[in-house]
Amino acid sequence: MLTRPEAEPAPRPEGVSLPEMHRSVRVPDGAGWLRRLLAFIGPGYLIAVGYMDPGNWATALAGGSAFGYTLLAVALLSSLMAMLLQALCARVGIATGRDLAQLCRDRFSRPTSLGLWVLAEVAICATDLAELIGTAIALQLLFGIPLLIGVLLTALDAMLILWLQHRGVRWLEAAVAGLMFLVFGCFAAQLLLAQPDWAAVLAGYLPSASIVTDQRQLYIAIGILGATVMPHNLYLHTAIVQSRDYGEGVAAKREAIRFAAIDSSIALSLALLVNSAILITAAAVFHAGGRTEVAEIQEAHELLTPMVGTAAAATLFAVALLACGLNSTVTATLAGQAVMEGFLGLRLPPVIRRLVTRLIAIVPAVIVTWLHGESGTAQLLILSQVILCLQLPFAVVPLMLVASDRRRLGALATPGWQLWLGWAATGLIVAMNLKLLWDALAG
Repeated sequence: MLTRPEAEPAPRPEGVSLPEMHRSVRVPDGAGWLRRLLAFIGPGYLIAVGYMDPGNWATALAGGSAFGYTLLAVALLSSLMAMLLQALCARVGIATGRDLAQLCRDRFSRPTSLGLWVLAEVAICATDLAELIGTAIALQLLFGIPLLIGVLLTALDAMLILWLQHRGVRWLEAAVAGLMFLVFGCFAAQLLLAQPDWAAVLAGYLPSASIVTDQRQLYIAIGILGATVMPHNLYLHTAIVQSRDYGEGVAAKREAIRFAAIDSSIALSLALLVNSAILITAAAVFHAGGRTEVAEIQEAHELLTPMVGTAAAATLFAVALLACGLNSTVTATLAGQAVMEGFLGLRLPPVIRRLVTRLIAIVPAVIVTWLHGESGTAQLLILSQVILCLQLPFAVVPLMLVASDRRRLGALATPGWQLWLGWAATGLIVAMNLKLLWDALAG
C-alpha cells in the first residue's frame, strides 16, 4: 500500500474535492498495466469499511443465528449491488471532476441543495454514533472498560485520523486496509474454531424461496439489504477517486474509471467475505447450538467462549469489532469534509470538522449510556440505522440522476446496461430501507 510515491505538494485549484488530497497520488506514465493499477488501489478500502461497520453486525448475527446459512444469498446480492453503485460513483467523480455534493449543488435549487446537505450531515452523525458505540463495546469486551468511559475515550481517535491525514492519503489508505485485513484474519481464525458445514455454506449462497415466503426471514433479509449502502459512501467515493493524478484526456479518464471500479470491487469482495464470516460464525455456533435469538453484540461475545470451547473465539470477535469501529471513523470524517465543502463551499480545518462531528455523536451516547447502560446503547445503535434508512434515498437517487446525465458525462457516459441495473438496484434498496423505516416507526 505504501509503494507508490506521493506527488510533491502543489497549489490546488479552487472548488476541488478534498483539496489536500486532490491529485496527490502520481500515476506512473508509460508503466505496465499492473503498476498503473496499483496506483489506483486504496480508495476502495476507504469505501468498503462502510459495508462492515458495527451497524452491519446486528443483521448478520441475527440472520445467521435464526436461519443458519440461508441468508448468505442476500449478503451476496447486497454486495453485487454495492459494487455496481460504487463503480457508478467512480465514473461520476472522474468524468465530471466533481463530487456528488458539488454536483447536487450544481443541479438542484439552493433550498433543495441545503436540504440534501442537512440530511447528509445527519446521516454522517448517525454513522459516527454507530461507530462510537461499537468501539466503546469493543473496549468493554476486551479490557473491561465501562461503556461510559469507553464512549469518552473514542473521542481520542480523532487525533490518530488527523495524524494519518497529515501524512498523506496513501498512509490513510494503508492504515484502513491493514485494519480490514486484521478483521478478515480474526474471522478466518474464528471460522476454523467454529467448524461450519462448508457444503451448507456454499448452498447458502444460492437463493431460497423461503427468504420470500417466510415473513421473519424476509424481515431480516430486508435488514441486510437495507444496511448495504451507506449514504456517506456515495459522497465520499466521488471525491476520493480524484486523489489520483490520472490526467485530463478521455483515454486517461476511461482507464481511471476502469481501475477505480476494479479497486472498489476487490475491496467490497473483502467486505463480503467479512460479512459472510460473521453470518457463518453465527450459523455454525448459535443456530447449530439451538440459540436462534442471538442479535446483540454483547450477547454474541458472551456465548462464543462456552459454545466454541475456547476463549480465543470471543477475543477475536472483540478485536475485529474494535478494528471495525476505528476504521469506520476515518470514512465518516472524510465524508463529512467532502459533504460540507461540496454543498456549502465551506472549508473547515480537519480538526474542527472532526471534533464537531464527534461532539454531535458523543453527547447522546454519553447521556443514554449514563442513564440506561447497555440496553440504551443497543437502542441507539438501532436508531442510527433507522436514520440511515431515512437518508439513503436522498443520496442514491441524486447519484443515479447524475450517472444518467449523458450531456454532463459526455464521452464517458454510463453504458445503458449499467444504468438499467443501477436504477433496479436503487429501487430495491430504497424500497427495503423504507420498509425498515416503516416497521421501526410502527414498533
